[in-house]
Amino acid sequence: MTNSLFLRRALALDSMSCLAMGLLMGFGAASLAPLFGLPEGLVRGAGLALLPLAAFIFWLATRPNPPRMLVWVVIIGNLGWTAESFLTLGQSQATALGTAFVAAQAVAVLGLACLEYVGIRKAATAAA
Repeated sequence: MTNSLFLRRALALDSMSCLAMGLLMGFGAASLAPLFGLPEGLVRGAGLALLPLAAFIFWLATRPNPPRMLVWVVIIGNLGWTAESFLTLGQSQATALGTAFVAAQAVAVLGLACLEYVGIRKAATAAA
């Protein structure tokens, strides 16, 4: 895969959003869970899971040529996160604020997956 600034920027944005949401949810779970109507363990666990993911995606973003297979892992993971977010809403007693928060972050993650897909396609086209 050739160097793709677009892809690397999309990955960097994904990494920074994972870091921000991970810190917010991981360390603010006790305050957020009651507002969201979600179990504190779920909010904390999801947030803390994002922190190593942020580091991995940041590492990918700093590669001159991010490995195509690993970028696909990120894209598929983002699609899975989006689906799981909406499934969680369907199985929970989330408040209106919790529903809005989970839905908004799910749509944002879907948008990141789309940007990364465009980036990987651009990089593949440039390599051809």
